[in-house]
Amino acid sequence: MAIKFQYNKTSRQQLEKQLGVRERALPTLQNKETALRMEVRKAKEEIESLEKELEAQVRSYDKMMGMWMEFDPTLISVKDVRLSRKKIAGVVIPVLEGVEFELKPFSLFNRPKWFLDGVKTLEGLAETGIRRDFHLIRLNRIEHARKKTTQKVNLFEKVQIPGYQEAILKIKRYLEDEENLSKSSQKIMRTHQEQRRKEEDGI
Repeated sequence: MAIKFQYNKTSRQQLEKQLGVRERALPTLQNKETALRMEVRKAKEEIESLEKELEAQVRSYDKMMGMWMEFDPTLISVKDVRLSRKKIAGVVIPVLEGVEFELKPFSLFNRPKWFLDGVKTLEGLAETGIRRDFHLIRLNRIEHARKKTTQKVNLFEKVQIPGYQEAILKIKRYLEDEENLSKSSQKIMRTHQEQRRKEEDGI
């Protein structure tokens, strides 16, 4: 990244100010990136755990496949998914508080004995599936925030901070050279004036 600057003290002061801002912000960004990286790992582990749980639940109900043919899945539906929010490293993340189901009224006398257990089973499967899908959404949001933070860390660390340092150094060297040149020219002028004076005194 080419940093625009002029070879003067004002420009150097502005660059030093910008450099200071980035140097102070970098540790905070690095900490944020680390925290988000840990959250990504946690979310992935949670998803893996929920997928295993869902698989296990489905496998355990395979034996009752014949009974499921009699079951009416329209009896149960998701009424509400309760969410809250929390901040992780400055990023607002949704938190799943719970899932509410709505059950259509049905007669227990006209249904098999296991029907109520079937309702509970379906609720359990649905909730595990919703939790897994919710954690996938959450993971994508955290991953997106982590990528953006990593990009900013890299921009500061590898591009902007070295760029500002280099620009400040160029201005510093230029000003030093200018000062040395000015001193040298003053010295030469003094030497010429002294020589002229001596020549005039000698006449």
